Amino acid sequence: MSSDIKDIKSDVIDLGITDRCCDATTGCEWDGSLRRVRPEPIFTQKVYDATLVNLQALRTITDQHFHPHLGRNARIVKVLDVRCRKFFNPDNINDPCNLKVDPDTVISGGDFVKDGKGNPIKVVGPSGLKDEKLIFADTSECDRKNKGTPVFGTQTVKISGDVLVEIDVLVSDGRRRKNKVTLTSRVPIAPRANPIVMTNFFELCIPSVFNSAFLPRFAEFCNVNCEARIATNSIMRDITIDPNTGKVRINLIIAICISCEKKVIVPVQLCVLSTGFPVLSPEVSPICNTFPSLFPKQIDEHSDDSDCHRPRTFSEEDEVVSEDIIIGEEFDEFEEFEED
Repeated sequence: MSSDIKDIKSDVIDLGITDRCCDATTGCEWDGSLRRVRPEPIFTQKVYDATLVNLQALRTITDQHFHPHLGRNARIVKVLDVRCRKFFNPDNINDPCNLKVDPDTVISGGDFVKDGKGNPIKVVGPSGLKDEKLIFADTSECDRKNKGTPVFGTQTVKISGDVLVEIDVLVSDGRRRKNKVTLTSRVPIAPRANPIVMTNFFELCIPSVFNSAFLPRFAEFCNVNCEARIATNSIMRDITIDPNTGKVRINLIIAICISCEKKVIVPVQLCVLSTGFPVLSPEVSPICNTFPSLFPKQIDEHSDDSDCHRPRTFSEEDEVVSEDIIIGEEFDEFEEFEED
């Protein structure tokens, strides 16, 4: 018993982190053979139309304070690298310092469906959040032509929050020794009360609202990143170091880069080719002999060990022939009626 416990502990200890980065495991494997490929029906969302817009804004920052302090009589002899990334506080998603993109869209040629109180109806999207709006428009004219109906939109994007800037510099101290130092600072881009505002225009095509059980949906999502540089690329002009305290202040230019995508989405049922369900291997040596499954086994007419088949529904064109069925007198009367 004690030896088994030692083996289990050794397996757990061996699972230490050996690298700062990692590779993802999907659990999907395929040997290249088409024998394992099976058709599967899935109920999902299809992109009917989409458009992508790229936006950019510039922010000039003057005398931004950076950490750490470099010490007395230190000077920067070379700037090695400048990096910028958005700030996000995982403990508070509503932190006003989080760099946030807030899109707001108005459409013409159609309407967002509302609940009677002026609030648009939102449904669950692929993200698991209610971030899709229902669209309604009179599509009858284009339906007769078997085409989609265009709607036009105006999108206003508001950006607020902070970014994190890191600068790798080569520093020479009072004894002329050189070492590499990374200076960091959280730089405010715009307060939530006074955000940066940008506007773009777009056109999207929607399918028929009459020939479907579902109304088309409108989804929009944006992502933002940043690029920073020393304002004039001059150490003498843009970087100031207090000779007594070593405090560092730097002039910056920060570019805010935004990508926004807008989609018209419709629920559909698709037949896709599948190589099977993902199968993951456990990381730790098991103590239990068996473990429960997470998903039910697929049993259908394509299963090799399935003896249960649902009877197909007969259409008017199908012939039903049976010589073994005897109904009785009513059947005989019906034959006599046919002969007359």
